[in-house]
Amino acid sequence: MAKNHVQPGKVLDYVNDTGADIASGDVVKAGALLGVALKDIPDGETGSVAVDGVFAVPKVAGTAIAQGAAVVFKAATKAFTVGATAAGDVSGAAAVAFNAAAAGDTVVNIKFTGCPGTVAA
Repeated sequence: MAKNHVQPGKVLDYVNDTGADIASGDVVKAGALLGVALKDIPDGETGSVAVDGVFAVPKVAGTAIAQGAAVVFKAATKAFTVGATAAGDVSGAAAVAFNAAAAGDTVVNIKFTGCPGTVAA
């Protein structure tokens, strides 16, 4: 293995500077990356965030999401949907719908890719 290998890159050491505690399972926005907290991360502390893998996460009610759809992480509601973005939302390569979800569903299985998405201005 190369002497400069650091880690596989599936888990990010995330410094929580949000002003609020992050619970295990919460979606975390780290710049243009999205991931899921693997444990509780108190404000001001560092914790592990998975940036690669499939997780069941909150979905905006009232919108159906097709399998493989490009999704949008709504920063204000901390839930996934499809369609338009608002300031701070993340879209693009960071995540994709792993399974379909009906309009009435409150969760959707999302594949986090470890790739940066696009943060809406």
